[in-house]
Amino acid sequence: MILVTSAFGNQGQRLIPKLAQAGKRVRAMRATGDLDALKALGAAEAIHGDASDSKTLGRAMEGVETVYHIAPSLHPREREMGLAVVDAAEAAGVKHLVFSSVLHAIITKLIQHEAKRDIEERIVTSELNYTILQPANYMAPVLFTPVFKSGIFRLWYALERRQSYTALEDFTDVSFKVICEGQPHYGATYELCSADCLTAYEVADRIAKVTGRPIRAEYVTPDDFMIHYRKHPSLEAKRAAGEPIRVHDFEHEFDVFRAIGACYSAHDFVGNANAMRWLLGREPLSVEQYVAQEFANFQETV
Repeated sequence: MILVTSAFGNQGQRLIPKLAQAGKRVRAMRATGDLDALKALGAAEAIHGDASDSKTLGRAMEGVETVYHIAPSLHPREREMGLAVVDAAEAAGVKHLVFSSVLHAIITKLIQHEAKRDIEERIVTSELNYTILQPANYMAPVLFTPVFKSGIFRLWYALERRQSYTALEDFTDVSFKVICEGQPHYGATYELCSADCLTAYEVADRIAKVTGRPIRAEYVTPDDFMIHYRKHPSLEAKRAAGEPIRVHDFEHEFDVFRAIGACYSAHDFVGNANAMRWLLGREPLSVEQYVAQEFANFQETV
């Protein structure tokens, strides 16, 4: 049995079907929401659970050989959840813990990185067989699809700074490989990204090449990005109801985005593609290839 936490996010929606299609039994856990949606992805079992609660985790770990823990980057208790998952996995005698972390978790000025760094430290000093995966920023529909409608690629940090990227499909292919192969990856920490390391202007140029229309890069403040462009269930619900979005209701999320904006405006964020190439057995998707795939999907829906 494989336990996947935070199972209905960007990763889980891609990873669980891959595991199910390979005949792996998945127990998928999410804090709230429709459990049938997890079963529709291919999960053999779907459960509600607070990943910081030891009793809940103890039950979730029963009969589990591999845990895939996805740290929820915008959750104020991300650190507590990760530490509790490690404790529970160790107590349950789990064979393999795979942790979805982040590229350069050592950057303490980034709130979500600092939390993941502490979780990584707990993992490395545990008695578990572990693999730590460190992806760069995701190439994800939430960042790229709106550009096809607006013609504007918006970011909340300095447009001239360079960023490494990781396609979610590539990343979950690596996650699938590590989970299924197990032992060859014990004790490994993999930095994962494509070969692209681009400014916002260069990303806009690649989108323009694919779409055949002018695309411009535009800076927005972290607060504006959160309020107007961030896809967040609670924010979406308030928008739909016509309710005002108050910063103090989402204080942690705003703090995370402000820290990202400040750090990414001061420094490039650079990774290396070699580990991804080796694990995939091919060249990772470039930003242009990813955009071409998403644009084709977009055109089918309009």
